[in-house]
Amino acid sequence: MLSPTIQEALNKQINHEFYSSYFYLSVSAYFESLNLGGFAHWMRLQSQEEREHGMRLLDHLYDRNGQATFEAIAQPPIEFHSPAEAFQQALQHEDHVTQSINRFYELAVQEKDYAIQVELQWFISEQVEEEKQARQILDQLKMIGDQGAALYLLDKELGERESDA
Repeated sequence: MLSPTIQEALNKQINHEFYSSYFYLSVSAYFESLNLGGFAHWMRLQSQEEREHGMRLLDHLYDRNGQATFEAIAQPPIEFHSPAEAFQQALQHEDHVTQSINRFYELAVQEKDYAIQVELQWFISEQVEEEKQARQILDQLKMIGDQGAALYLLDKELGERESDA
């Protein structure tokens, strides 16, 4: 049985995941404005992945006969000073999501909700990968600095990302 506490936490995390999708779509639009199509593509796929995460949690909620309560999604940032700043914010955002999932897992342990603990273990592992990717790209952007040719090559590389779906 899904407790009201876990149902509330699930709905909150679903909202976080949909905000993440919105955030990455906003960053994608920023990169489109710079004519960095590879970066934009990478961020658009990231947006889709975050939406899928929200849907995964929503399906878990429904599988356990829970009730979805959708909140308004906050407006994400729309302006960034550089590609590096955009990825710095992405990394900070992923850190925030990781903390949220960890708090949710702690709650699941307290509530002895084993089913959501198993589900959240997948998300915990996923967050390691999310932070790693954002950190690697940010580090590359820091190395590149103002070198246009290197930015062009990274843009090309990021444009080759394929959907995980």
